Amino acid sequence: MRCKECLECEERMQPYLDRVLDRHEYEEAKLHLASCRECERRYHFEERLRVVIRQSAQVPMPVELREQLAALRIAL
Repeated sequence: MRCKECLECEERMQPYLDRVLDRHEYEEAKLHLASCRECERRYHFEERLRVVIRQSAQVPMPVELREQLAALRIAL
């Protein structure tokens, strides 16, 4: 079972990566990442995943795939 700090860090992971936390929350997350190997590994995974996604977005999507994805959309 994960500790309270790990659960809070998990909730703040994306805002931390987006750099939208307030200063206090940012420092708390930073301290926890420095002391928790599991959360630090998760942070590095999320960071690398963002790089892969960013790079893949630079490759044009084939028209057929774009049409298939558009067909899957659900109207809100």
